[in-house]
Parts: sequence; structure tokens; C-alpha cells
Amino acid sequence: MIEIGKYNTLKIVRDTQVGLYLSDGKEDILLPNKYVPREFEVGEELIVFVYLDHEERPVATTLEPYIYLNEFALLRVNYTNKFGAFLDWGLEKDLFAPFREQARPMEKGKRYLVYMYIDEKSNRLAGTSKINQFLSNEELTVEEGEEVDLIISHITEMGINVIINEQHKGLMYKDQVYEDLRTGDRMKGYIKHIRPDNKIDVSLQKDGFDNIEPNAEKVLDELRASRGFLRLNDDSHPEDIKTVLKMSKKTFKKAIGTLYKQKLIEIKEDGIYLVKE
Repeated sequence: MIEIGKYNTLKIVRDTQVGLYLSDGKEDILLPNKYVPREFEVGEELIVFVYLDHEERPVATTLEPYIYLNEFALLRVNYTNKFGAFLDWGLEKDLFAPFREQARPMEKGKRYLVYMYIDEKSNRLAGTSKINQFLSNEELTVEEGEEVDLIISHITEMGINVIINEQHKGLMYKDQVYEDLRTGDRMKGYIKHIRPDNKIDVSLQKDGFDNIEPNAEKVLDELRASRGFLRLNDDSHPEDIKTVLKMSKKTFKKAIGTLYKQKLIEIKEDGIYLVKE
């Protein structure tokens, strides 16, 4: 069965004036001429993305969309009308986000984190910024200490809300984040703590000794880039450390302690010096 909103591997069954007809063995679909590769043979397979054209007919394309079915992405609004917003998702026909599926009224030119789904009534692909309905912490698939994929959802006074593995909701505390993050950013993170109510605390850094080594390497890299000297030490203000190294003072002290024990740096009153390598 050809799946709308996803990539499909289909066989070329015939060449026509309007394009190639592809098939999964049960149904055929058109790949318009503008997407037909320069060289092809009837019978070979092509990997194509399938969506609905302006007449709501399934059609194939070799363009790469910004979002796939049942996934999240940050999309820009091309225009709005009385029915909803129309989002740029990299294809000719915009992705429709009806008013009822907007967490707040979308505005032309602005970007919103949305989830793409199939509307059950119309059987059309659509977008929604009411993303919490597609996330659940009832049955968790992650464990403490596990590395996970994160998407920044939204930022509040309490902290930075994240989507974990495109399945669960999590939270990072602002005082533990040492870089500028924006809605839609994707990165690796770690499950720091799972509470009894299944709320999840997330960190961008691994807890414990495993976290020291990469940060020690980060300090070394910065030293090398700064001609072997950093005007930072144990007495430096946390904000100064955050500005230069994007890490907490506690992490910094562990990192330079490791480097000092390995005799890779010297710690003096005016800062730290790289021992000649």
C-alpha cells in the first residue's frame, strides 16, 4: 500500500507524456515530468515522497519535505485566510493548519513547531501546533541516563520544554543550560531523572564522571584556540565561564581538575595555561 506523507519505494511501470507511473504492485501513482530523473528504465525502483496535489490526488515527488507524517518540524507560515494557515513544508502545495488546530493564531511569516497528521474526515495531510495531544508519558520508553533525541518545544520561566524521541514530554532547567536554544532546535540529550508521576528531567550533559571527559576536551580545545591561555580559574564568576565555555562553574572545575591531574594545564591566579604539548 502506498503511504501518503512518507517515502515509498516504487517500481516504474510505464512512461507517459505527463510523467512516469510508479506502482507498489497494487496501485499506481504519477511522478510528474519535472521530477523524472534524466536516466531511468521501466522496471527499476525509485524512492519518492507521496502527498496530495492541489486536486487532492496522490502524487509522487523527488523533492525532500521539511516534515513527514507523524513527526514534528518548525515551519514558516506562507499565508493565512478565514480557514486557517498555510505552511511552507518544502513542496509545491502548502501544508494546511486549520484554526482549530492552532495553539494560538498563526501569523504570516512566523515559524511554529507543528506535527503533521492525516485528518480522519478528509483523509488529507494537515499540520497542528497543538502538539501535546501527540505526546504521552503514561508508558515511558526511556530510562535514566539514556541518550535521547530532543526537540525544543517552548521556553517558559520554569524551564525549557522538550520533546523526547518524538514521543514524550520533558523539561530542562534554565540554570543547567549554557547555550542559546530556540524552538525547533534538535540535539542529543540525556534522561537525568524520571519522577514518580513520570515527568522527565532532561540534561544536555551526562551526569557523573562520564560528563567530565568531553568537557575537559572542550576546555583543551578552547585553550588551543586561545593561544594556550584562558582568563578563567576557580574564582571566576559563573557567568564568565558560561559565556566562554557554555558550561556551569561546577562542570568547569571538574574539567580543569581532570586536566590538572593529567598535567595538561597549569592553574595560576590570572587564569589557566596549556602545558606545551
